[in-house]
Amino acid sequence: MARQKGIIKIQGELGDISFYQTKDGFLAREKGGVSGERIKNDPAFARTRENGLEFGRAGKASMVLRKSIRELLVVASDPRVTSRLTTEMMRVIKADSRSARGARTVNHSGISLLTGFEFNGDGPLSQSFFAPYAPFIDRAGGTMSISIPPFIPGNMIKAPAGATHYRLISGGSEVDFATGEFISNIAATEQLPLDHALTDALTLESLVSPGSAKPLFLVFGIEFYQLVNGQQYTLNNGTFNGLVVVQVSTVQS
Repeated sequence: MARQKGIIKIQGELGDISFYQTKDGFLAREKGGVSGERIKNDPAFARTRENGLEFGRAGKASMVLRKSIRELLVVASDPRVTSRLTTEMMRVIKADSRSARGARTVNHSGISLLTGFEFNGDGPLSQSFFAPYAPFIDRAGGTMSISIPPFIPGNMIKAPAGATHYRLISGGSEVDFATGEFISNIAATEQLPLDHALTDALTLESLVSPGSAKPLFLVFGIEFYQLVNGQQYTLNNGTFNGLVVVQVSTVQS
């Protein structure tokens, strides 16, 4: 690897030399490595092909799940959520004990491994919300809910500087990883004050297809607001807005 010098910086290819830009500046290197044609056909690269197929499935599954709760991820995710979730999807794929290598999928038997996944690794929900809550999935009825007993916000919530209000959020998703289709339903409380008054009991409920045989995901989180002159403004503070997979329901096949 060589570093480019001079006034004019080159990007692209020139003969067997590739020129490119990185965070360390403009670099150049000689092209090499194994050809794509050999990787596709040489028996010596069978494991590479199998890994590539499964990684592609993991990436697609990650995208579908993220799309199903995109409305919540806008304010409660970190810049590495795509790669982190894809890594977890690879764990799910490797838990497929029925299929041959290269043919393993995101199937029902391993999908529960996603329970506890934090979409905002920089601000896990457990670091900002300390009140007890109970997740529940009624597959037959097609309902997913979060029940939160009364609590004192000032004691049970760690809020960012400047926050005056908060909102509890949840999402229920019914996902078909084979087709990429999903049904999702988002629920949220009103913006509630960050004070020391005991709240009412709260329930967030999401609806999906009754009796579905597809994997169901229930996520729960919190986002913060600042009240200024009667207007609520979202605080997109990545250290505090948490969102986590609290329950997964599957039908064993």
